[in-house]
Amino acid sequence: MATASPPPPPTVNLWIVLTESKRIINAHSRHFLALSVLFLLPLCFSVTVYPSVSRLIIDQSSSSHNSVSLLRSTLHDGGSDDVDAKTVLLLLTAYISVVTVFNLLAIGSIAYSVYQGFYGRPVKLVSAVRSSFSSFLPLLATLIATNLIVLSIFLILGFAAFLISNLIKFDYTSPLVIFISLAIVTKLYSKWILAWVVVVVESSWGLTPLKRSKGLIKGMESVSMSMILVFAVAQACFVWVSTVAASMDDDGKMWTKAFFVVQIVVTSAVLTVLMLYNVAATTVLYMYCKAVRGELVWEIAEEFAREYVSLPFDDGKVPHLVSVAYDNNVC
Repeated sequence: MATASPPPPPTVNLWIVLTESKRIINAHSRHFLALSVLFLLPLCFSVTVYPSVSRLIIDQSSSSHNSVSLLRSTLHDGGSDDVDAKTVLLLLTAYISVVTVFNLLAIGSIAYSVYQGFYGRPVKLVSAVRSSFSSFLPLLATLIATNLIVLSIFLILGFAAFLISNLIKFDYTSPLVIFISLAIVTKLYSKWILAWVVVVVESSWGLTPLKRSKGLIKGMESVSMSMILVFAVAQACFVWVSTVAASMDDDGKMWTKAFFVVQIVVTSAVLTVLMLYNVAATTVLYMYCKAVRGELVWEIAEEFAREYVSLPFDDGKVPHLVSVAYDNNVC
């Protein structure tokens, strides 16, 4: 009588990745809380208050320049607009710089910590901070390369659309054009989602992490796509709330109102948690992709050749059971 073969293990999905991420974060809650306060909280606070601060500064600048412009002749009416444009540009530059720096530092520290925690290794704050600074320039180089590729693609598509518009008239701001642009960006980032973890873990930069991520994520595009959509939509909703709250400030005294202060605190806290789980889930997905491709087995065999290693996919979460026996047999 033939024995029934065991049912195939379920494939990796977003819920499995998030569950494993939650397990690692809970196991080192104080460590990730410290990293969140150091890097993610300033980032999320900047994202939350930027709409209100920018409107407050622009309104004050406009009112001051408007009072001065009453003493000027009509030939110099454009001076106020020039100063306002400079103010907006400086404020936007400062905002982008702060967000970029803290975002890359957060990725370097959290990805390193989750990677160590996945193996059950000790997770130390000093090592994580050191990793954030050592990975900063490679992450920045990869970010620049990514943006240049996306910009080049849109320039080519824009030039093609310009040529087509000479034959067929259409609106560049139509919902169809916006939808196609978002679809292209989402598709690209679904293949590059692991690039940031590759930079931190494998010490690479530039185009190499993008190619590596594209190879690892093959067959797991649905998981990466669902991660991008879930976290992007969730974070966009809270950023939208901050923007709407800033637009409600008609008298410039919103900062003195309790509702506005509570909104900043709650939005910053929720965005901090979302970004923490975003980086953690991306790192866990990187590990699962390596496990599915059989790369994780040999790494464990080399590092823990004389120890038994119990990993999260020992319970059948992915189609690999990894253990290292005393006699170096990998099963």
